[in-house]
Amino acid sequence: MYDSQGPTFRELAVQAMSSVEHGYDLLAPKFDHSPFRTPGTILDPVTRALERLGPYGNGLDLCCGTGAGEQVLQQVCRERVVGVDISAGMLDVARRRTPGRVPASSGAADPVPAHWVRGDALALPFGPVFDLVVSFGAFGHFLPALRPALFAQVRAVLRPGGRFAFPLPAPARPGSPAHLAMLGFDTVMRVRNTLWRPPFVMYYRGFRLADITAELSTAGFAVETYALEELGRRADGTPRCRMLVATCR
Repeated sequence: MYDSQGPTFRELAVQAMSSVEHGYDLLAPKFDHSPFRTPGTILDPVTRALERLGPYGNGLDLCCGTGAGEQVLQQVCRERVVGVDISAGMLDVARRRTPGRVPASSGAADPVPAHWVRGDALALPFGPVFDLVVSFGAFGHFLPALRPALFAQVRAVLRPGGRFAFPLPAPARPGSPAHLAMLGFDTVMRVRNTLWRPPFVMYYRGFRLADITAELSTAGFAVETYALEELGRRADGTPRCRMLVATCR
């Protein structure tokens, strides 16, 4: 899961005892060598699915981290792409990886400008200027009570008819090794947050399709899901991973 340049156990422990913002500042230099960065096996199917629904003008990567989602936006957006994150350290890495401008998408005549903005996802510093918002792996940082505010912020920065898209893996089966690992991790984090301040919110369980669909509908979105067939299906025939697309009504 880690390569030789990834974070050590001690570094991860120090990060986990920090705030979310400071923790990711500490992790940023080695983040791309950890299993926390969204892999191409997820990014590539999402890109292909969005290409079938696009093209788009301006794109925003919400909680962009070191910029993995920008490679998706670069291929489906024709005007500009923006990454927003609360961690200055993660944004510094993103700027070094994608400085200033990025290669044009196949339908664009000129290079697509790329911008990096430090900001809070619950108080986005933009008006309704985006045609597409994507996010990868960030929702565990938001407690369920905060999701309506998060989705309201996303809707506020989208143009009419704009889309909010993200991958949603199928939940691990109860009792499976993956389920037990996530349950154990969440339990440790809840104990940590009970005993230690500032909190570090990162919970892997509890982001369920039915709940998210209802919350997005209440926020003013029409919700569709698309099976990412490249990632296969489970024994019962259901997709291992879907792309959820919420369109501003």
